[in-house]
Amino acid sequence: MIKYLIEKEFKQLFRNSFLPKLIFIFPCMIMILMPWAANLEIKNINLNVVDNDRSVVSRRLVDKLGASTYFRLTALPDTYDEALYGIEAGTADVILEIPRDFEKDWINGKAPRLLVAANAVNGTKGSLGGSYLSAIIGDYTRELKSEMAVRPLAGKPLPRIGISTLNLYNPTLNYKLFMVPALMVMLLTLICGFLPALNVVGEKEAGTIEQINVTPVGKFTFITAKLIPYWLIGFVVLTICFVLAWLLYGILPAGHFFTIYGFALIFLPVVSGFGLVISNHSATLQQAMFVMWFFMLVLILLSGLFTPVHSMPEWAQWITRINPLRYFVEVMRTIYLRGGGFAELLPQLGILSVFAVAANVWAVKSYRKSN
Repeated sequence: MIKYLIEKEFKQLFRNSFLPKLIFIFPCMIMILMPWAANLEIKNINLNVVDNDRSVVSRRLVDKLGASTYFRLTALPDTYDEALYGIEAGTADVILEIPRDFEKDWINGKAPRLLVAANAVNGTKGSLGGSYLSAIIGDYTRELKSEMAVRPLAGKPLPRIGISTLNLYNPTLNYKLFMVPALMVMLLTLICGFLPALNVVGEKEAGTIEQINVTPVGKFTFITAKLIPYWLIGFVVLTICFVLAWLLYGILPAGHFFTIYGFALIFLPVVSGFGLVISNHSATLQQAMFVMWFFMLVLILLSGLFTPVHSMPEWAQWITRINPLRYFVEVMRTIYLRGGGFAELLPQLGILSVFAVAANVWAVKSYRKSN
């Protein structure tokens, strides 16, 4: 019986000519557009520099800022008021004012003071822009110190401290390597959560589900037959994402693909079961769509996809503990970045298994079947 129900679900799915196209087009659009649009790296910050000193030292600082990929030197106004007008007009994000005796004070051993003014309407851009600028100025200060003659101490030069930086797991600091695995989780959630929910509610409105309700098919068999096609679609979508990540960005997991498929086998019943729970409690297609979208939006925002969980308020971090998306995002990033396996991810495996059992038991219990 379950075989015929699964065949019925596939026929019903492919009877709609738009859905099969959506299954292939939607992942392509997300994987192509989102890694570029959902990028939290701050670059090309518009910078205005007010150089009151106009010396060799100040000119070198301006050139160093202009050569940075984080800043775009848009203007060199003569006064601070002119630079401030650029911020008000929206043509500048950060202002750097160099004092008059900048070079003279530096040569005489004094500590010259620079003014950094950042537009904090966009708090992230303002704070990061000021931090980047301070880091570049600090690096330039170290360059100047290294060029100065070092005073001898007991006939020996003072030792220099060298700093070597090693970026673990993502040595090129490629933000897409961090973002793309999480986008795969979002795709699986949207496709394998929405489609089962809308399918059941659509059958309710059309009245075709009553033909199943009057048969001796059990609720467990009915729910399983409803979900299996969407689990298979989820694996197809995940495979498409792997291929696109490799072709478009050259991203391959440091771990094993089978580990990802193994965790997906547990995660897909979580989101599809949750979608069926919502469909069981919804009377119309519009109601199911609004309720599903509300929960999906909250779950995605609290998954760590865009904002690290540890950066959230403590109360929000407690809420993420009941969010299955958080754990699968951790799984995907661990496998892609660090090459983690099942042994390292046993806590996430156990939690996702509990969510899968709970969601599907709830789906079976909440389905009302009339005999």
